[in-house]
Amino acid sequence: MTNEPIQTISDGKKILVQESEAILNMAGKLDGSFAEAVGILFACTGKIIISGMGKSGIIGQKIAATLSSTGTTAIFLHPADAAHGDLGVVSEKDAVICLSKSGMTEELNFIIPALRERGVTIIAFTGNPRSYLALNSHVVLDTGVEQEACPYDLAPTTSTTVMLAMGDALAMCLMRKKNFTDLEFALTHPKGSLGRQLTMKVADLMAREESLPLVSSDAHVTDLILEMTSKRYGVSGIVDHEGRLAGIFTDGDLRRLVQAGGDFLQKKASEVMTREPKTVKADLLAKKCLEILETYRITQLLVCDHENRPVGLIHIHDLVTAGL
Repeated sequence: MTNEPIQTISDGKKILVQESEAILNMAGKLDGSFAEAVGILFACTGKIIISGMGKSGIIGQKIAATLSSTGTTAIFLHPADAAHGDLGVVSEKDAVICLSKSGMTEELNFIIPALRERGVTIIAFTGNPRSYLALNSHVVLDTGVEQEACPYDLAPTTSTTVMLAMGDALAMCLMRKKNFTDLEFALTHPKGSLGRQLTMKVADLMAREESLPLVSSDAHVTDLILEMTSKRYGVSGIVDHEGRLAGIFTDGDLRRLVQAGGDFLQKKASEVMTREPKTVKADLLAKKCLEILETYRITQLLVCDHENRPVGLIHIHDLVTAGL
């Protein structure tokens, strides 16, 4: 490796260390103001509005997204747009988080009087506790840094990193304070893998009605084979005269019959079935169903109601196709 890549790697490490140390320094300075900010956001009966210019504004958008996905309604409001009519989105029930390294951002400070006039509570993320923003906010969270990662100490880098971390800390503390559950999280992420794991149920994926392979216990093995073949699941449930599940017969059972030899085609289903097979309920989470299939190394399960009547069948391929 030449000197240039070695130097680049060394520089990269220094930047990461510098930014991580800045977060640790901020953690050491955390005080009652942070708890007060969490309390304000928890008690807010409106929405949380995040505002900031430039790179701080981009961090603000991420904080708003994190809050919204973890149980706290939040939006990002661009201060320049706010000054030209978008302040109409702000109500007296809201709380506002303003992000500015210097606390002297012109576009942001221009709307502070209007926000105070509306009676909203203002929380400031800034590194300048004597700035206009800090002096006109109800709570100030110190996000000051000794130096940016930028070699000229100009480009917002370390300062935006600590702002982002502070936003995460607020969001996670609020999440815990609200007892926001993983199921609630999944409901805000229905398209994601976690959403599917925590919300999708067996009933959403199972085959049912005419697709369900079933024969009566009086049926012959020939009928059983035809049912398995026509439904293409490699399995059939066997039900008694009241429609309750009596047993199950799989293509594996058929192979064992063939290997054993003898005339088995005229036997009744009740003679060759496996009794008391494993089943699941339709309201079981699909993820739990997959765990059962994997634990017992089987590929499908019959779904029964509370009276043990088959209402569906779920195959491991259905779960895999669903992204589980």
